[in-house]
Amino acid sequence: MGFITRSWKSASPGPCLLAAKARALVAVGLWLLAIHASLARADGITVRSADLTLVDAVYQLNADFDIHFSPSLKGALSKGVPLVFEIDFDVTRPHSYWFSQEVVHVSQTVRLSYDALTRQYEVSVDGAHKNFESFAAARDDLARVRDWQVFARKRLQRNTAYRAGLRLFLDVSSLPKPLQINALASDDWNLDSGWFVWPLSP
Repeated sequence: MGFITRSWKSASPGPCLLAAKARALVAVGLWLLAIHASLARADGITVRSADLTLVDAVYQLNADFDIHFSPSLKGALSKGVPLVFEIDFDVTRPHSYWFSQEVVHVSQTVRLSYDALTRQYEVSVDGAHKNFESFAAARDDLARVRDWQVFARKRLQRNTAYRAGLRLFLDVSSLPKPLQINALASDDWNLDSGWFVWPLSP
């Protein structure tokens, strides 16, 4: 009497099933990256670009920022609280064995406000005022620096390496006192690009 033998093999997934699983994993990964990016960019400031142009022996700064406001900031602005931003620019001369030497430091104050009566936003820079119909337009103007004369060419020595630095931040000290306490305790009010640094060789 003969015996019937059967061999059992684990069924391996076919190429189509593997490709489907790979696509699913990639889709999930992209979805998680998108969520992470949206959370990271929910509010804050980043320097998109910055460069110096020499015009008539004076360096002019042009820069672009990405500015993302938290709901708390937008809510305070819509209730009439002005937001004061500071733009800092400096030039330093690095040294190998001691601290860098600051050669140039200038700052500019930009004030963003909203008038509930006219329903307009205002951006003020050094006494010059611009009015905008929408928050997005006012924010975009705040995010652009054009032809800012920062220092004279004669301040730098030829054949010397320097570093230029740029920073934009919300001046929390300019807020009303009750809001200053909230700002210090909450990241919603922490708008600061940090220093963006690039080499400068005159």
